[in-house]
Amino acid sequence: MKIFVVGGNGFIGREVCRAAVEAGHQVVAMARSGAPRGAATWMDAVTWVVADVLDPGSWRDRLAGCGAVIHCVGIITENAERDATFERINGDAAIVASKEAARAGVEAFVFLSASARPPLIPSGYITAKRRAEEAILATVPRPVVFRPGFVYGTGRLVSYAAAFGLRMGMLVPGVRRTAMESRPLAVAVVARAAVRVAGDAGVRGIVDVDGIERLGG
Repeated sequence: MKIFVVGGNGFIGREVCRAAVEAGHQVVAMARSGAPRGAATWMDAVTWVVADVLDPGSWRDRLAGCGAVIHCVGIITENAERDATFERINGDAAIVASKEAARAGVEAFVFLSASARPPLIPSGYITAKRRAEEAILATVPRPVVFRPGFVYGTGRLVSYAAAFGLRMGMLVPGVRRTAMESRPLAVAVVARAAVRVAGDAGVRGIVDVDGIERLGG
């Protein structure tokens, strides 16, 4: 299957591309800065497209023949000077991509959302993602919305310490249930799950942490 990855050189996007290539899929990945730095066999197997998701005229033709889109674009901090706001990047970007996918006849659209607002992050982060979720669920033929908790892994070394701290919270009475619902997941697990559901017609709708872990384990 041909898979189009939006945000293919980001923390999660890179792992999605790797997992898709290793699963035998044809991968086209879009990012504003093109291919990630480094040298890896899977990178050479990906067709990299330099484009801005909010400028669909520059990339919509790349959707031809795609069976699925996996959308990995997102930010946890805003930069108003560069117009990188939660509404634009976490919300509008996904909505634009899903509309283009539907127009091109792409069957599946997998959106990497979040289970909850991360600690100390403004509420606009999750509000924008929920707005995108609502639009995607109503737009594409087979929408899949992933709601992982904290995602950690290679490429973001500080994430290991944060994940450890969050797992300790799972042992604290009174917050264990909430912590379990947003528990940390390895980026490789999330990526494998996203690639798997892209080709599984039986999966649609919202997939929580338990479902992601099961699919990507």
